[in-house]
Amino acid sequence: MHNNPALRGLIMSYSGAMVELEGVPLFRGSGKKELQDLKEISVEKRFSAGAEIFREGDPGNGLYVIKDGSVEIVHLVEGSDARHVFSQLGPGEIFGEMAVIELRPRSATAVAAKDTIVYFLPREEMRMLLQHAPTLSFKMLEAISHRLRDFNQRHLRQVVDAERLALIGRFAQGIVHDLKNPLSIIGLSSELFGMPGVSEEVRAKTQERIRRQIARINEMIGDILIFTENRKRENDIIQSDFRKFIFAMLNDLRPDLEIKAIEIQLENDPPPVSAPLDTRRLGRVFHNLINNATDFMLDGGKIFLRFKQDEKEIVVEIEDTGPGIAPEIVDKLFQPFATHGKSHGTGLGLSICKKIIEDHGGKIWAQNKAGHGAVFCFSLPLKPSC
Repeated sequence: MHNNPALRGLIMSYSGAMVELEGVPLFRGSGKKELQDLKEISVEKRFSAGAEIFREGDPGNGLYVIKDGSVEIVHLVEGSDARHVFSQLGPGEIFGEMAVIELRPRSATAVAAKDTIVYFLPREEMRMLLQHAPTLSFKMLEAISHRLRDFNQRHLRQVVDAERLALIGRFAQGIVHDLKNPLSIIGLSSELFGMPGVSEEVRAKTQERIRRQIARINEMIGDILIFTENRKRENDIIQSDFRKFIFAMLNDLRPDLEIKAIEIQLENDPPPVSAPLDTRRLGRVFHNLINNATDFMLDGGKIFLRFKQDEKEIVVEIEDTGPGIAPEIVDKLFQPFATHGKSHGTGLGLSICKKIIEDHGGKIWAQNKAGHGAVFCFSLPLKPSC
C-alpha cells in the first residue's frame, strides 16, 4: 500500500472500471495475433479532468479507446466559448474512429470529463491491421453504423425544426438502410474467411469482397461530407487526361454492372483532351448517375455514353433503357432528399452530382427521351473557371 495520500487517491481513481484491450467490445472475438498487434501499436495516455484529448479541426491521426475514466464529445459553439455535449463515453468505448477511415480534420472536441486513461491507436498502423483482419473490420464498421444511428436519435431533434427533422429523419433512415447491405456482406465474408479448410483462392476472393464493401461504405460517408461541404475545392481540380479518366472509370464500373446484367456502351470515343478535373469527385458523378439508372432496371438493360466537344467544353450524355424520369419529380430532381420509386438511398446522389459539376464550372440537366429512358447530361469547361 502506498503511504502517499495523493498517490493512493490517484491509483484509486483509476481502479475498478479499468478495461484492458482484450476486454474492449470492439476487439472481442479477435484472434491472439490481432490482439498482440493491437497491443504493440497502442500507446497509453493519461488526461486530467477537463483536459482536451483532441480539438475540433485537429488532424485526424488515430482511434482512441477508453481504458478508465470518462470522455465527453463536444462541439464548440461558433463565436463563443460555449460547448454542446454530443455524448459521454466510458471505459471500453471508442472515439475518433472516423480518422481511421479518412484523413480529415476532427469534427468535434474530446474532453476528459474526469481523470482518464486512454489507448491511442495510430491511424496508419490501424489501417494496416484492418486490411488483414476481416472480423475486426466488420466490427469497426458496425461500431460506426451504431454511432451514426445513436447520433441521429440523440441530437437531431434538438437542433432542427419539425419540417427539417422529417427530412433528416428520412436521410438518416436511408444511411442506416444503405449500411446494412455492405455490413451483412462483410459479416458473411468474414465468417467464411475464418472457416477451417477454406482455400487460399476463396480467402483472397472474400478479402477482396470485404475491401470493396469497405470502399462502398467510405463512398457513402464521402457523399455526406460532399453534401455538407460548402467551399469549392479548387486545389483538387488539375489538368487531367479526359479519355484516360473515362476508360479507368469504366473499368471500375463494369464488374458491378455485369452482375446486374447491365451493359454499358460507348457510342463514340471520349475526346483525347486535357481538361481541369477533380477526377475523384467527378468519378462520383458517373458512379451516382449510372448506379441510379441501374436501380430502375431490375431485369437488366443498357446504358449509353456519348461525348460532344467544342472549343469551350465537353458535354457528356448518359442514357439508359429504364422507365425514364417520373413526372412528379422532374422539377425537384437535383434537390436534396428527393427520391422516387426507391425503397432505399439517401436522396443526396443527384444533388451531389450538381454540386460537383458546378464546382467544375459546368452545368447538369436531365430529360426523358421518347421511346427510351432517362438522359442525364452535364458540361465540363476545357479551361479553368474564374
